[in-house]
Amino acid sequence: MVFKGRAHKFGRDVDTDVIIPARYLNTTDAQELAAHCMEDIDPGFVKRVQPGDIIVAGENFGCGSSREQAPVAIKGAGVACVVAASFARIFYRNAINIGLPILVCAGVAAETGNGDVIEVNLDEGLVRNETRDKSYQADRFPEFMQELVAAGGLMNHVKQRMGLK
Repeated sequence: MVFKGRAHKFGRDVDTDVIIPARYLNTTDAQELAAHCMEDIDPGFVKRVQPGDIIVAGENFGCGSSREQAPVAIKGAGVACVVAASFARIFYRNAINIGLPILVCAGVAAETGNGDVIEVNLDEGLVRNETRDKSYQADRFPEFMQELVAAGGLMNHVKQRMGLK
C-alpha cells in the first residue's frame, strides 16, 4: 500500500481529547466526527485537510482515553495515513481495527513541515518527504495488518473471511 499527500504536522502527546473532543461523542457517524477532528488543537484542520493527506506527529500520538472515535474521525476527515514517532497502544489497535493505516517512524516529524508532500509505502516501511528530498526507514507494516487495513478494518476482514461480504 502506498499513500501520497500533504503533511499536517502535530507535536508529541496528541491525545484523543483533541483528536475528537468528548462533547461530540454523542454520535457514531464518521462524517459528523470528522467535522470536528482536531478542532481543539488546530481549528482550521478540517477546512485544510484533503482526501489522501497524511498526519505526521511526534511521540505518543493518540494517548488518553480508549475512544475508538479518534481514529474514526481522522479516517472520516479523509486522512490516508498517520505517521508518528510512536503511538499509544490503544490508539494503534483502534486504528487498525477501523482500517486507518498508521506507521511508526522516528525522525519524520522533526524534519517535516505543514504542507510537505509525503509518500508512505507500508509494504516497505518507507516514508519519503518529497518536498525536502528525505527518506526514512521504519518497520515494515506486517502483511496480516495490511490485510485488515485493506479490508476496511477488523470487522470487514472477518466478514470477508466468512464469506458474508
